[in-house]
Amino acid sequence: MSLHQQAIGDIPAETVRIAHAAFPKGTVVMRLRNEFSALYSDADFAAFYPTRGQPALAPWRLALVTVFQFLEHLSDRQAADAVRARIDWKYALGLELADPGFHFSGLAEFRQRLVAGGAEHLLLDRMLDHFKARGLVKARGKQRTDSTHVLGAVHDLHLLELVGETMRAALDDLAAVVPDWLRTIAQPAWFERYRHRIEDYHLPRSRAKREALALEIGVDGFQLLDALEAPDTPPAARAHPMIQTLRHVWRVHYARDEDRLRWRTGAELPPVGDRLQSPYDPEMHYSTKFGLEWSGYKVHVTETCDAEAAHLVTHVKTDQAMRPDMTCTAEIHERLAAKGLLPAEHFVDAGYVDAALLVASRRDHGITLQGPVRAITKRRSEAEQAYELRHFVIDWAREQVTCPQGKTSVTWRPGLDDVGGPRIRALFSRTDCGACATRALCTRAKEGRRSIYFHPQAEYEALNAARARMDDPEWKEHYHVRAGIEGTLSQGVRAFGMRRSRYIGLAKTSLQQVCIAAAMNVARVVNWLEGVPRANTRVTRFAALAAA
Repeated sequence: MSLHQQAIGDIPAETVRIAHAAFPKGTVVMRLRNEFSALYSDADFAAFYPTRGQPALAPWRLALVTVFQFLEHLSDRQAADAVRARIDWKYALGLELADPGFHFSGLAEFRQRLVAGGAEHLLLDRMLDHFKARGLVKARGKQRTDSTHVLGAVHDLHLLELVGETMRAALDDLAAVVPDWLRTIAQPAWFERYRHRIEDYHLPRSRAKREALALEIGVDGFQLLDALEAPDTPPAARAHPMIQTLRHVWRVHYARDEDRLRWRTGAELPPVGDRLQSPYDPEMHYSTKFGLEWSGYKVHVTETCDAEAAHLVTHVKTDQAMRPDMTCTAEIHERLAAKGLLPAEHFVDAGYVDAALLVASRRDHGITLQGPVRAITKRRSEAEQAYELRHFVIDWAREQVTCPQGKTSVTWRPGLDDVGGPRIRALFSRTDCGACATRALCTRAKEGRRSIYFHPQAEYEALNAARARMDDPEWKEHYHVRAGIEGTLSQGVRAFGMRRSRYIGLAKTSLQQVCIAAAMNVARVVNWLEGVPRANTRVTRFAALAAA
C-alpha cells in the first residue's frame, strides 16, 4: 500500500501485533504515536502542494519521518531505510509491514517545499499546538533563551582562496547556463587556472607570488564582468546569482585606480563579519565570541522552565553569526505571541537586554525580562570619587538636571545615540562649571563644563531598577533558573548535531534547527509522560569531592 493511500490514525492490525511483540515496552516513536495519533495532518501542508496531478507521498508522514530522522540523527537515506525496515517506525507511521516505503529524495523535496513556502517553523508550531491542547505547555509561565554557534556546511576560505574560488564557481555555473557564449569570451589561461578547485596547498608560498596571483585573478574577474555588460550578452548569464556574488567579492577586495588594478589593504576592507566567507554560501559569516571564532550562523533557543512542568522548546531562531543577541529579543517575543505562548518572565543573559527592551517587553507583551544589565562605565580619578550619572538628580517634569553641587542644567536636548537609540543630553553652564571647586571630579571636557547623556524616563527608570535588583540575593536565587538553558544547548549539540549545519543557506539551516527542536521535544514529552525524572547537572569526580 502506498503512503498516500493510508488514512491518518489507522494502524494495520498486523503491524500493531508484531510491533508490540517486538517492543513490549515500546520505543520513543511508538509512544509518541500512542499519545498523539495525529501530530500532523495533510491539511497542515496543503498550501505547498498542487491541487492537481498525481497524489504525492502523504505530507503528514513525511513530516513525522523528518522529525524521527533528527530524533535519531539519521541521514535522508538512513531515514528512508528505517521506514522500510523498522517495525516501530511502521507502527508510528501507520504502515503495513510490507510497505516498500519511498525514495530518500522525497525527504529533500519535502524540506524544499517548506523552505520555498517560508514555513520553516511549521513542524515545531504544529507540534506545540497539540502539546498546548494536552496542557504540556502553557503561556504566562517562565521561559529562558540562549544562543550557540552553528558551523557552516562549506569550507571557510582565506582571501586569496575566496577570490579564486569565486571566479572558478562563476565560470563553472556559466558553463552550465550559457556554454556557447562563455566559449567565445574565455581566455586560454582560464582553462588551466580554474579547472580545479582553488585550495591553499596548490597556491604559491611566497608573498610576492601570491600577490601576483591575486592580481591575475582580479584581472580575469574584471574581464568577465566587462564581457557581461556587452549588449549581446545572454540575459541568463548577467542575472545569474553567482555573478552577483562575483560582483560583490570584486567590489570588496579589488580597486581600480586610474585603470590600475590593486588588491585592497586590510584597512580598506569592511569588518570581517560583513564580508563573504565562501561563494557557495553567501549568508554564512564570520563571528567571534569570548575568544571562540567560527564561520556560519547563530541559533537562539527558547524553552519553558517552570519547575513542575515539562521543559519544552517553544521557539528557535537561526540568525546571521555576527548579529548581537539583543537584536533578536523583540522578534522572539513576537513569535511567541503569535503562538499564544508568551511567558510572564523571560530569563536571558546580558546579551539580550537593554533599556528599550526592558520597557518594550513589559509594555507590548506584559513580559518581565529577567537578566543582568551592563554596569555603568566609571571614570577613574585619583581618589576614585568621580561623579557619575547616579549622583545627578533628574527633574523630568521641568526637564532639568541638578548636579551634586546643586547647580541645574541650562539645556535639555532629546536626540539619538550612535546606533539610533533615543538619548537626552543635559548641558550645564560654563560659568557654573568653571567656578566649581570639584570640577576635576566631574568633567575633563576642554570647554570646561559638564554634559550628561541618559535614556528617556521610562528606559532610565527600568535600567536603574534592573541594576538595583542585580545586588538582591533573592533575585540572584530566582535568576538561577536561567542556567538550565545551558543543558538544553548541550543536549542539542551532543545528541542532535545542533552546532553543525547539514545544509547551505540560512533558510535551510533554520529548518534544520526547527527539526532538531521538534525532535528534542519528542524525546522530552515521552520522558515526561513516562515519568522519567530530569537529569541533574553533571559534575566531574574531582569537583564532587568538594561536596563530599
